[in-house]
Formats: sequence, structure tokens, C-alpha cells
Amino acid sequence: MKAILVEETTQNLFIGETDMPHMGKNDLLIKVKATALNRADLLQKRGLYPPPSGASPILGLEMSGVIEDVGVDVRDWKKGDRVCALLPGGGYAEYAVIPADMAIKIPENLSFEEAAAIPEVFLTAFLNMFWLGKLKKGETILIHAGASGVGTAAIQLAREIGAKVIVTAGTDEKRSFCRSLGADADINYKEGPFLQKVMDETSRNGVNLIFDFIGAPYWEQNIESLAVDGKLILIGTMGGAKLNDVNLGKLLFKRIQVIGTALRSQSIEKKIALTKDFVEFALPKFKNGQLKPIIDSIWDWDKANDAHLFMEQNKNAGKIVLQIS
Repeated sequence: MKAILVEETTQNLFIGETDMPHMGKNDLLIKVKATALNRADLLQKRGLYPPPSGASPILGLEMSGVIEDVGVDVRDWKKGDRVCALLPGGGYAEYAVIPADMAIKIPENLSFEEAAAIPEVFLTAFLNMFWLGKLKKGETILIHAGASGVGTAAIQLAREIGAKVIVTAGTDEKRSFCRSLGADADINYKEGPFLQKVMDETSRNGVNLIFDFIGAPYWEQNIESLAVDGKLILIGTMGGAKLNDVNLGKLLFKRIQVIGTALRSQSIEKKIALTKDFVEFALPKFKNGQLKPIIDSIWDWDKANDAHLFMEQNKNAGKIVLQIS
């Protein structure tokens, strides 16, 4: 089959030939129609984020497509069904194999491109907001990088349960876009510290939950922004991972929980349970339009290098999708 491969010396992407994935008795073979970019792809091609043991070395953490074949023990799916799914790797290819229990039926009102923009960001947001963050109606969440893929998914999920949403974003256009999705307040992080504005928005009580992709540069403000019993979910460390002169007393004083998270390295069993929980909550909302995948742009897969550069330059608001042809 054809797949997008990485030239080791230059880290450029190219379409080449590789082996078909192996299908087990409880698996589905998918003819991939679309996949979507994630920042993990940018790291993996540089050798900084290797796939989990046994996973495909091909880039791509999600995909949508049509079932081409079903394992002998699979009962709930048939050839021709339209599905999307989370992957540990292998989305940038003509074919992918997934456990049947991780498949998500694509609603009729969504295209393959829209469906490919769902699994990674919505499951990441769902995991961290509800399973780990325990966000509830009436509470407040601060979402950094609000116009990112995970950010746009998180805004919608928080809105659906009646939580107050504060976001940070770097341009007026992105802030306005976050507002259109349901954010109640927005902060331009390029204009200076966000702490004072967060406290103003919460009557100086602080927020109950923070989604942070930045890491070290935001640590102090994040801790100060949290309410008593608040939770900081660390999803990424784009700004740096090392801290100096940390005052741990603040964690004790406000009973703060700091939670590191990664979806890709979760067990298959946990991913299946997460997928089922997410489908029960979200699929009806995708069908009626309450939730929607947010696509910034769609690229043919022979333009993968350009699409990666676009993401590296932080130009996107929402997901960048590749059409697989």
C-alpha cells in the first residue's frame, strides 16, 4: 500500500510503498479516506515522540474511512460501513487496522474529512475534562490555545454541560472564533499576563480546571489562577518542561491537583472504554449539530509537507485534514 513516509536525514515527508497492516480476528481493516494532523506528528517525524511498542511507525493518530474487511470474531460491523477512530499510529496511509470496539460510526451528516477531525481532539478533551478533570455544570475552565484542535473541542464539550469557559488565544480572529464556539471570555496572551484577567472573570475565586499545552512559562500564573481544589491538566509542554524555584506550598494551601496526561500511551482497554463513553455522550450531538468538528483547512496528502509547515507556524484554528487518495 501507499503511505506517507519520513525521509530520515531531511525529515521531509513523501508518498512511498510499505506493507499492509496485519488484521487480527477482532479487528477491522479500513480503507482510509482522510486523516488529520496533530502536533505529535511534528515531534515523531523528528524522532522526539516514538510510537508505543507494537504500533505502526507511520504518522497519524486518527482517521476516517470505509470498512474493507472484518475479523472473523467481529459481529457489530460490516464491509462498507463508514467509521472513524483513534490510532496509536498509521493514519497517513491507504489502509489502517483498528480494534472493532474502537470504531466510531460516522453520522450521515458528516463527511469523511469532518469525521477525521473528531477522534484525537475530542477524545483528548473528553478524557481530560470529564474522566480526569471532573468538570461539572456551573464550574469554570481555562483553556489555553483555545483555537487549537483540542481547544475547539474542549470549548464545545464544556459548553454542552453548562460550564463557564475562558480561553487564551494569540489573535483577535482566533479569540472571536473561540467566542463563536461558546467561550464566555477570551484573553490575548500576547498582550501580557493572563492571571489578572482570569481573576477578574471569576470574581477573584479562580478557575476549577485548566487545560495547559504550554508548560513551564505558564506554571506560576496557572497555579495562581486555580481555585481551591482546582486541577491543572498538563497536556503539553510547548513552551518548556523544566521549572526552577517552585513553591510547592501553594499546591498544599489550595489543595491543587496537577495531572500529567497522554492519550496515545493509554492501554487499548482504556481507549475502548473511553471511546464507548464518548460515543454515548457525543454521537447524538454530532448528529443534531450541537457538536461539530472544526476544520481549518483540507490538503491533499501529497501536500503533507506544506500542511505540516502550516501547523508549525501556528496558522490554524481547528484541525488540519489530509485527504488520502
